[in-house]
Formats: sequence, structure tokens, C-alpha cells
Amino acid sequence: MSKERQSAAKRKLKSAGVSAVGKPKRTPGHPTKSHVVVAMCDGKPKVIRFGEQGASTAGKAKAGDSDRMKKKRASFKARHRKNIAKGACSAAYWADKVKW
Repeated sequence: MSKERQSAAKRKLKSAGVSAVGKPKRTPGHPTKSHVVVAMCDGKPKVIRFGEQGASTAGKAKAGDSDRMKKKRASFKARHRKNIAKGACSAAYWADKVKW
């Protein structure tokens, strides 16, 4: 990575308040989005905000999950499948990875 891109990435990390590229962080003070991450898209750093603030998501699968939670998780993944497949440059990818 060139020096110019490295400094751009450092600026984005600092402005987003994230410690590293590809490491999501909760943003309880943000009015609408619950998480932020800086991802490298086409060699450039990009700030991606995702997740609805205050939403009750299904969370990671657990051994005694109710059928309702299993269906809720499956519905999210089916509804956003195309966007999740776009990879680390989409908010849906990070929401799937972190919240679902």
C-alpha cells in the first residue's frame, strides 16, 4: 500500500474511532446506526455504518434457540443474500457477520 493510501486509511480509522481496518465497533452515540467499520474497497478505505440502533436482533445461534428466532435469522439472511454476497464493502455483509 502506498504512503498516500496508508495515511488516508489512518485518517478514516481515526475519524470513525475504529482501531483497525475490518474491525467493527459499536456506536451507541450515533443516532441511527449501531456499528461502524472501516473496510478496504478497491484499495481505498471506506467507512461503513450498519445495524439499526436499538433493534433486537436474533444474535448468534445458540443451543436452545426458539423456532421464532431461527426463522427471524433465516429471514434476514434470505432477504439480504445478494447484498451479503457483495462482500466486505457492503453494510449487509457486516450486519450478517456481527449482528446475525
